[in-house]
Amino acid sequence: MNHHLKEKPRSTAMDLLWMGAIWTGSVLTLGVVAMGFRALMSAAGMSSH
Repeated sequence: MNHHLKEKPRSTAMDLLWMGAIWTGSVLTLGVVAMGFRALMSAAGMSSH
């Protein structure tokens, strides 16, 4: 016996919303990591100028 739950198709708008949320989260995370590296380098005496 196969009992498969029928999934209703997801809307394109919801897919785009999720993609935008994941992209925004990854960009923010990358920014935080970059600022952390910059702070570590500054604390070690390295500067960009």
